[in-house]
Parts: sequence; structure tokens; C-alpha cells
Amino acid sequence: MNDVTPKLELKNVKKAFGPKKVLQGVDLKISPGKSLVIIGGSGTGKSVALKCILGLLHPDEGSILIDGRESVGLPPRERDQVMHKFGMLFQGAALFDSLRVWENVAFGLIQGRGVDRRTAYDTALEKLHSVGLDESAAYLFPAELSGGMQKRVGLARAIAANPEIIFFDEPTTGLDPIMADVINNLIVKSVKQLGATTLSITHDLASARKIADEVAMIYQGKIIWQGPVSSLDRSGNDYVDQFIHGRAEGPITDDIKARV
Repeated sequence: MNDVTPKLELKNVKKAFGPKKVLQGVDLKISPGKSLVIIGGSGTGKSVALKCILGLLHPDEGSILIDGRESVGLPPRERDQVMHKFGMLFQGAALFDSLRVWENVAFGLIQGRGVDRRTAYDTALEKLHSVGLDESAAYLFPAELSGGMQKRVGLARAIAANPEIIFFDEPTTGLDPIMADVINNLIVKSVKQLGATTLSITHDLASARKIADEVAMIYQGKIIWQGPVSSLDRSGNDYVDQFIHGRAEGPITDDIKARV
């Protein structure tokens, strides 16, 4: 019997925007040190679930536990303490255009944790080296970087404070297949070095297969399957099967036709 407290757990999380019910009772568990990837089509609730975990949105119902502790409705000071456990690689890297590369990487250290600039610079260089960038990149601005380099900088920023939980939002969006695989390998390496727990959302099945220990599929606001990535191709779930193989015919398209 596994009695280890999940690093992150969602229980019956619901979120609606007016009459549109996006999350309709999401249940999810991630064990410490494991990598979970949520897959699912556009508009199925992946990003909304992530925003609820991060506290950017407040769920209408349900519970979000971090290390077994309720995080929904925390006062600001306690929410800040929880946020210190998190690192985030945003879709499109989301770097600050007006800051140099090292300042982007060190932003959370300086602004969020009060680390002095010299120490933050040294940490930024260390993290840049870990994602394959040298000191010559540190003084560049984001506009001077390729898409792949921007992703590397975004990853360096995500791991700068040695977070316990890292979130990856479509980490390979906009990259060619080779650079996407490079980023996937860097994610796996970085996470392993930190011993972090990770939650990723992606449409990229190649990425999911590379970085995941477990995969969960969200559909119509609920998790309809969760299991080891090695079982993805034999999930026994027709919705999962249609999605991962990109088939035009199947229960997902049948549901769409029924609603039209």
C-alpha cells in the first residue's frame, strides 16, 4: 500500500465562466519526484487547471493540496510561501524584453526572494550553463535569441531557485522537431538533477512520451484516464486512443457531431 503523501493533489476541482463549465470535477495525484503530463484537446481545461493550481484562478469547488496542505483560499502571505516551491516554464518562454538574459533568469531570485544581484548573477550563469548556454548569452536581450535559445533561458529561469515543483506549459510549442527534442532532453536532465516533481500540459505527444512518468488525459473537464506513459498505447480508453493517434473518426468527434 502506497502511503506517501502526494506532492500535488486535486480533488473534485470545478471551475466555470458564466454558463461555460470548464472543469467539472478534476481529480489528479502526482507523487514526489514524478513527472505527470496532462494531454487533451484545445479548450478541454488543461490551462485552467494549471491556473487554479498556481492561484491565478480560484476554483468554484474542490481542493488543491500541496504536500498534503490545502492551498485554495490561502491568505496572501501563505500563498507566497507556497509559490516559492514552484518553478514555471511558460508557453513561448515569456521572457521580459527589456531585461538581459541573466536578469530574466535571476528575476524571481532578485524580486521574489531578495537575493543580491551578484549572487543572483552567479546563480543565473550556473543555470544557463546547465541548459547549454555560456556567459556570452547572459548579456543578450531576448530579441537577439532564437526560439530554441529563448526556451533554454525560460527553462533556466524555471529552475533558478531549485523549485520543488515545476510546471511546463506547452514547452515545445513553436519549435522544430529537432529543437523540441533538445528541449525535452534538457527538461528531463534538469528535473532529474533537482529531484523535482513536474506537471506539464502539452499537445505534443512526442514530448509527453519523452518527459512523462505518467500521463493523464482531460476531456470535457474531467480526467478520463491516468496511467504510466508505458501504458499510453494500451490505455483501453477509446477517447485516449483516438487522441494519441490523431484519428478523424472516434468518440471525440462523435461527441462533437452530437452537440452540433
